[in-house]
Amino acid sequence: MDYIDWFPRRLSELRIQRDVSARDMSLSLGQSESYINKIENKRTLPSMSGFLYICEYLGISPQEFFDTEVRDIQKSKEIWRELGKLTPVQAEHVLQIIKDITEKA
Repeated sequence: MDYIDWFPRRLSELRIQRDVSARDMSLSLGQSESYINKIENKRTLPSMSGFLYICEYLGISPQEFFDTEVRDIQKSKEIWRELGKLTPVQAEHVLQIIKDITEKA
């Protein structure tokens, strides 16, 4: 995988899911207003600490940043929280429903 091209696209995708502008995100991170725009336009990459702050801002772990199997991380987290409230039998029913849906997709 070419991370130089992939990273900016992933950042943009996650930022848009959060419905925040590149400018607002940059300023919230304590950076110049063009910081995120420069990353998304492949003019720079964040430092490791910058990357960790980006993940914190997005409310995700670094692992979740690189996990492209999950389309909507925030929705997945919400589902996971709710699943934790179910009994084992209820959780098994939900799992079967999810399997039925994903097999038909």
